[in-house]
Amino acid sequence: MSNTDFPHHHADALDAAPHTPGVDNTFAFLAEGYDFMPRRHAALGSDTFATRLMLRRALCVRGEDAARMFYQPGRFTRRHALPATTMALLQDFGSVMALDGDAHRKRKAMLMSLFGPLERQRLVGLAAAEWRTQFARWPSEARVVVHEAAQEVLCRAVCRWAGIPVSAGEAAQRAREFARMIDGAGSAGPRNWRGLLVRTRTEQWARALVDAVRAGQVQPAFDSPLNVVARHRDADGELMNRKQAGVELINLLRPTVAVARYVVFALLALHEHPHCRARIAAGDDDYATWFVQEVRRFYPFVPAMGGRALHGFDWHGLHVKKGTWVLFDLYGTNRHPALWGDPDVFRPERFERWQSSGFDYVPHGGGDPYSGHRCPGEAVTGDLVRSALQLFSEEIAYDVPPQDLTVSLRRIPALPASGFVITNVRAPGSGT
Repeated sequence: MSNTDFPHHHADALDAAPHTPGVDNTFAFLAEGYDFMPRRHAALGSDTFATRLMLRRALCVRGEDAARMFYQPGRFTRRHALPATTMALLQDFGSVMALDGDAHRKRKAMLMSLFGPLERQRLVGLAAAEWRTQFARWPSEARVVVHEAAQEVLCRAVCRWAGIPVSAGEAAQRAREFARMIDGAGSAGPRNWRGLLVRTRTEQWARALVDAVRAGQVQPAFDSPLNVVARHRDADGELMNRKQAGVELINLLRPTVAVARYVVFALLALHEHPHCRARIAAGDDDYATWFVQEVRRFYPFVPAMGGRALHGFDWHGLHVKKGTWVLFDLYGTNRHPALWGDPDVFRPERFERWQSSGFDYVPHGGGDPYSGHRCPGEAVTGDLVRSALQLFSEEIAYDVPPQDLTVSLRRIPALPASGFVITNVRAPGSGT
């Protein structure tokens, strides 16, 4: 018998936790974005507070202990834990994110099998080849918007890696579609609606690919992600239905395209901290790794993750009832003053002797990616960003002209306003 089976003597967390003022804070959340939860944690002097969003009560938490609580396997479900429109664009219904128990473990094991060291190395190599193709073209271009270029580079690379045959034109189209989904996931209104419209069309394309593999009309390599997804059998022994297979295929492609934002943030950090460039350009792999880890800690990506308690449990003197909506503050945890000295300072060296608990550094969630809901693509994200950073540092020189490089924390997902423009791309050491 677990301690959650005994009658609880703690107060309901939603009643006992510090409360935000106001009847509903939805408009404040939309207006403040990434800063909404960190500001209230600071104002209330607590890593836990209760609020109301979209007329629903929510428990907002941050920090290492909160991550341990939130990412304990079997404790929360992701179903009905995010707005339906956001869920549809981030993962969609029927995806691994929305599964629990054996169904989640079986599906997650399939996805994790696609991200072993050799598979990651292959994807990074394909992306590097695409970057070099772009580098050869850029000296003849007046200006390059790196975010747009990165999305196409990563889309072409991940399609080739997955075993999906796409022409250059189709790769550009798919990159634009994935970009709209990513851009619409954190918004309400027209940006979100455009993303949902595109998602419907892209899912039709993905389902058609799955159908073609199952019918033998397309024959990708046996161990290619397209073939693995198309032929995967779930915990019940049945093939994934074609809609879910299409969803999981998109969930391999779209997040890889989203890594373009981290590439831009890495180049922005390099621009704002030019003293870091020499060690990276000299091939210091360890320093490049620390630099990318600090980029992922410092810059805003996913603000929070939601879950609904599958059963009641006691935590830190509070009772979290079954069905309680909990929001875990990813951005606030990565900048928590108790976890990170000078959290608002960009300092790659902080990772030199750092040992992760698995719950203190959470740009892709906390805990074990195999058993829990931590993102299966976290390792390859770091690999792709480090490779791009090294290529930009070692193989080209460029100018960063005057532009709007501000990163608004009100806009989710965040990005420098200009998309990071470079000009005068040239070989290193060739002068200006």
